[in-house]
Amino acid sequence: MSGTDVTATVFIPTYRGAQYIEPLVRSVFAQQVPYAFDVLVYDTNSGDGTPTILASLETEFAGRFRWRSIAKEDFSHGRTRAEAAVDATGEFVAFLTQDATPANDRWLYELLKPFELNDKVVAVLGKQAPRADAIPMLKSEIQMVFAGFGPDQGTSLFYKDDFVADQGSYDFISFYSDVNSAARRSFLLEHNYRDVPYAEDQLFGRDVIDSGHLKAYAPRACVLHSNEIPLADYKHRMFDETLGLRQVGVPVEKPSVKVVARMIAGGVVRDARKIARDPSYSAKRKLYWLAINPLFHIERWRGVRLAADAPLDDESVRDRYSLERRQAREDRGA
Repeated sequence: MSGTDVTATVFIPTYRGAQYIEPLVRSVFAQQVPYAFDVLVYDTNSGDGTPTILASLETEFAGRFRWRSIAKEDFSHGRTRAEAAVDATGEFVAFLTQDATPANDRWLYELLKPFELNDKVVAVLGKQAPRADAIPMLKSEIQMVFAGFGPDQGTSLFYKDDFVADQGSYDFISFYSDVNSAARRSFLLEHNYRDVPYAEDQLFGRDVIDSGHLKAYAPRACVLHSNEIPLADYKHRMFDETLGLRQVGVPVEKPSVKVVARMIAGGVVRDARKIARDPSYSAKRKLYWLAINPLFHIERWRGVRLAADAPLDDESVRDRYSLERRQAREDRGA
């Protein structure tokens, strides 16, 4: 299949992705669209069987599926996606993460539709819905975040104008997540993802808005997604995410103990009500989450406070608290 035949390239970076990657790729190839597309995967030297799965998929979907392995030290969230945009063959590049599975066979159609409707749209944000067994705290967060961008029956446009009068408004209209998104490849080649270790999508969202283009929200382009992070790792994951925001210039103030206590209490009460009403949890599972979910709230804010207070140039602090650095040491056998 030549590049001129391909309307879209779906890019998926993987790392220890054996749990989800095969059903994800099969779901992508089951998409019902009136054009050709291909799938591109970069795997970061996974040691869990992911390369074997990818090799099998490459054989099965020959000509429509490509993958290659990259070294851990060569990976960064921004640089890797920028390289994929150059390597892509389609007019559009759709981005997924390895744990984001299209919710139906119209995901790709809906994700690319806004580009057809308006030439000024250069980036599209798709909806995320939590998996049924997701951590309650994350389930609540995902539902609340995406409910704020517009109704499922419509398509929302975001742009910068004089109504953007404060940081909060700017952060809202520029919000972006490459868990489920797409961009015009022509725009990417001119305004590609920046070479940053974290928060590359938030930076890209700002670049879209600041360039005077439009960002669309396509709620019917929905994926099932939830980061299943063990409780012991959650503080370290939040440290990475929060420090990453600071490194790309997003202001993050250290929340006071009083504010954190209020946020934890409010979140725990809100989630408890949802857990009690959630039919996807068994009675036993509800009791489990009522006991464990509050600990996730605590670990989240521990990580945020650590990162908000950490010197940006202190590598020893990152070595101590970063989940990605710990995983890199494990891969090296250190």
